[in-house]
Amino acid sequence: MNTKSILGLILTLVGLVGLIYGGIDFTKGGVAQASFVYLILGGIFFFAGISLIRNTKG
Repeated sequence: MNTKSILGLILTLVGLVGLIYGGIDFTKGGVAQASFVYLILGGIFFFAGISLIRNTKG
């Protein structure tokens, strides 16, 4: 595994945690603005990590 694959894995895991936390916060009826921030940032990190893993050769 090279550095790009490790960074992609970390970004994917951070994004997944953000998506889960935002989803839980959203379903519990928490502050809607904070829930959307967690969901949007989690989605950005998740898809950036997946893209980085897919584009890494090796």
